[in-house]
Amino acid sequence: MIAAGAAGGLLAAIFGFIDWLALPTSRAKTIGGWHGIGNVVVVVLFAVSWLMRGNNENFVPGGLALLLSFSGIALALVTAWIGGELVYRLGVGVDPGANVNAPNSLTEGSASATGTKRTANR
Repeated sequence: MIAAGAAGGLLAAIFGFIDWLALPTSRAKTIGGWHGIGNVVVVVLFAVSWLMRGNNENFVPGGLALLLSFSGIALALVTAWIGGELVYRLGVGVDPGANVNAPNSLTEGSASATGTKRTANR
């Protein structure tokens, strides 16, 4: 399953990179870069963990393989939050008129509070 997840992650990275290239220079492009780099690191962590497990007949992974897997999970949670920022905060991939420079959700009020027009169907 780790191998399938790593392969799927690399496939998703191709399409994510194409989307990232289409973004104008903006806060969204910067955040998207961090999202993409973080997800590539997640895939590498899981792939190395998988390779370290090798043909272990005991089905008990070593400590470093587990550490890499748990680190991958922790980083995946961070990159998932960053992806949420891209979609829900900045509207990237959802709205052709996305606010690609909306403020950070941790430090600022909502985008609608900054005078940005929001559509009624959200």
